[in-house]
Amino acid sequence: MIQELIGKKVEVITGDVTYRGTLVEIGETEIYLQAEEGWIVVPVDKVVDVRAAG
Repeated sequence: MIQELIGKKVEVITGDVTYRGTLVEIGETEIYLQAEEGWIVVPVDKVVDVRAAG
């Protein structure tokens, strides 16, 4: 389940881009990542997959 990945390094995959960072929060409409370059906010409706970074 995706909640088990909170606090861990993940890859969030959309149709266009793969985002990498630490999963901080999963909201109803957005997923929040903390990356080296700062915060990344990804709309949930764009997400194809979320998985642990390898």
